[in-house]
Amino acid sequence: MAQPLMPHATASWLVDNTSLSFQQIADFCGLHILEIQAIADDTAATKLTGRDPVRAHEVTQDEIDKGQKDPNYRLVMSKGPEQVRRTKGPRYTPVSKRQDKPDGIAWIIRNHPEVSDGQISQLIGTTRTTIAAIRDRTHWNIANITPKDPVTLGLTSQRELDAVVAKAAKAAGIEAQVDTRLEGDREALIEQLRHEREHGTAQPAPASAPADARLLSDVDALFGKRN
Repeated sequence: MAQPLMPHATASWLVDNTSLSFQQIADFCGLHILEIQAIADDTAATKLTGRDPVRAHEVTQDEIDKGQKDPNYRLVMSKGPEQVRRTKGPRYTPVSKRQDKPDGIAWIIRNHPEVSDGQISQLIGTTRTTIAAIRDRTHWNIANITPKDPVTLGLTSQRELDAVVAKAAKAAGIEAQVDTRLEGDREALIEQLRHEREHGTAQPAPASAPADARLLSDVDALFGKRN
């Protein structure tokens, strides 16, 4: 059921200006009846300024009159509040994080040059002019720009970044990179575990599994399973 845009303020107005029951007001505003009781007793945590739902075109005076005559009548809204829809274009970034944008842009340009300026603009929420200036190193503050992961900076989520990078890589015909930084450590650990098992210094594993399989299982537990 649709609710008023400001349910608590609307409830406060209805308590002060109508003889509707607390239950009717609670049902109309989508609140608990105890919240309406607190508003009526002036014990609510926040002092509320009433909002007239009639002037807001959320309910008609006729509806209110019907409710005042019949305690069992449930008020019907004239219309629901307008839903705020996000428009296309750069996303909103809090003021406190806007100074970090150049660092995040520089990181993407350095690590993922296949990502277009348009994709960076939508991901970070900036202009193509700024991106081009950083890419060409003509930005007015280029000397102080340090590439930093935009996810760490809170400018985007890891999922959104991965999606943009994957899309750009596919368009450019680039295969997805495989992280091999721990490959040497993995092989060294396999040799260490094999040595310990041969000399009986490691904890015994289930005998039902082959020795190499048990070793790889231990390594996968530490490094994550390989594809």
